[in-house]
Amino acid sequence: MKKHIPNTITCCNLVCGCIATQYALQGNFSVALTFIILGATFDFFDGFAARLLHVSSAIGKELDSLADCITFGLAPASVVYSLMKLAPMPIASDLLAELLPYTAFIIAAFSALRLAKFNLDERQSTTFFGLPTPANALFWSALAVGASQWIANSSWSIYLLLLGTVCSAAILVADIPMFALKFKNYSLADNKLRYGFIVVSAISLALLGWTGFAAIIPLYILTSLVANQCTK
Repeated sequence: MKKHIPNTITCCNLVCGCIATQYALQGNFSVALTFIILGATFDFFDGFAARLLHVSSAIGKELDSLADCITFGLAPASVVYSLMKLAPMPIASDLLAELLPYTAFIIAAFSALRLAKFNLDERQSTTFFGLPTPANALFWSALAVGASQWIANSSWSIYLLLLGTVCSAAILVADIPMFALKFKNYSLADNKLRYGFIVVSAISLALLGWTGFAAIIPLYILTSLVANQCTK
């Protein structure tokens, strides 16, 4: 019986992603964010449960990637699609204005590519290369909650969304080392970066609520880039 527990948790992640996608397409970004956060929680605990119960399996690994494609690929892409539908379209062609929001689903494609690379890249046991898909999903869904009204009223928002989509897709698969919140030990000397980031993130969430992820994820990327330069 216990061997099915991790896969059941993974399926809960997948279901959360489906629900988040539905609400994102309806423009209900708060509920979409809630289910993406819930999916990320399940995503953490499925691996934790597999290790705790000593029931890791090849099928569990594949199922985890499929679930992540939905929750952290399709769901955030649907969020961006709905944001683009909200944004004013200062474009002469009605056909182009109708088709432009579909570029958001590039995020889903590159999220799948990111997950495939992660499964094959043995370097990513303690360090990530490229932005993790859960971080990307949290950024877009939190941004939608905090800035959807501005996006709906700004003539520049569509250009920023297009630029953000391209940058998001690129950084998902970029060969850039990013620190992981995985602790080999809990000493302050060895984990100053992780502890510092956790404290700043906690303060941001306390002040801004869940929309704080829209600030935390760019901070995570910037911190990783600075840490890489300092290491070099």
